[in-house]
Amino acid sequence: MMRRALIAAVIVVTCSWSPARAADAAFKQFIASLWPEAQAAGVSRATFDEQMRGLEPDYRLPDLILPGRPPTGAPSQAEFVQVPADYVKEASIARLAAEGQRLLQKYRPALNEIEKTSGVPATVMLAIWGRETDYGRYTLPYDLVRVLATQAYVGRRKDQYRNEFILALKILGDGVVTRKDMRSSWAGATGLTQFLPSEYYNHGVDFDGDGRIDIWHSVPDALASAAQQLVNKGWQSGVRWAYEVQAPAKVDCTMGVPEVTKPIGQWLREGFVPVRGQRLSAAEQAQPASLLEPEGIYGPSFLTTKNYFVIKEYNFSDLYVLFVGHLSDRMTSPLPFASPWSAAKQLRTKDVEAMQRGLTRIGLYKDKIDGKAGMQTRAALGAYQKLAGLKVDCWPSEEVLRSIQAAR
Repeated sequence: MMRRALIAAVIVVTCSWSPARAADAAFKQFIASLWPEAQAAGVSRATFDEQMRGLEPDYRLPDLILPGRPPTGAPSQAEFVQVPADYVKEASIARLAAEGQRLLQKYRPALNEIEKTSGVPATVMLAIWGRETDYGRYTLPYDLVRVLATQAYVGRRKDQYRNEFILALKILGDGVVTRKDMRSSWAGATGLTQFLPSEYYNHGVDFDGDGRIDIWHSVPDALASAAQQLVNKGWQSGVRWAYEVQAPAKVDCTMGVPEVTKPIGQWLREGFVPVRGQRLSAAEQAQPASLLEPEGIYGPSFLTTKNYFVIKEYNFSDLYVLFVGHLSDRMTSPLPFASPWSAAKQLRTKDVEAMQRGLTRIGLYKDKIDGKAGMQTRAALGAYQKLAGLKVDCWPSEEVLRSIQAAR
């Protein structure tokens, strides 16, 4: 009888244990181990305990490394899987530009003051707000504390997110925002203009003077903070983000990388022509610029200034910068890009990764294998096309991928 009872007890204990429960116990232990760092950052014990109560990891998030499971991988962000015509969609730009014009008037006094002190145009600030959260109308889907805790525990960038998690607790302890209102993206960006907690402390501005930096509810604070982030990353007052140009017929698209920089005047002497007969001043022609051809030799071409790359530090995507820059322009001009986007198709992420691996093997590509067809990938692709005697268009197609895979 006693033996049967003992066997039953063993069965109950065995059935009640699961890897998930063990993992959750390990998660709680991990979170508890962060208390000394949180305390050193100025987080109170009361805040720490309150925010940790009932906290569980969210294993559905992307960009995680989970034992016994394949890496979840980053999601297919629109900036990196859509062709430009789909991302910089005219209907979206027109709608956001119209709303931006209305907000330009609504917040005119604050925007004028921020622009005066920062040198960042009001339209650029509004364009970032419009792109990030649709001027606050988009409700971010995640709980910031849970996202950061999960990413710190099993994410690909644990050390970064460990710090972001602790700083999020500090923000809550400062009483600026409630946990309920602290919504975020899957990657931990929060607020009207999408800041990581570290960016909040590095660039946040209390513009409305109420003693709090509130990027969740105060539009002036959020816009001033966005401007300050650009300033801290090197924004140059009075310089455009880019100039759309007509490229010469035999343009070498492999030059479309940040490392190839020339004064705008030199680009013009080499056959690049500002669209719609735009005349550039001597000061503008003296500005250094790089060539950007988002669809290789197809679609619009741009000469990008220092400020282009400053916006790119806000979101490391050429299409994001094009969207923000063009939306900013459209708030004061109704004109779309002069050259239409092509009907190009975008390769799947795994195919771009295969292309990058092949180009790396050949010695033409030295950047990350990330499945994103950015400037460096397009330039390396163009260099391969030259070597292989193919049409040089710097655009990742299935035909070129097959050629690279065959070149073993």
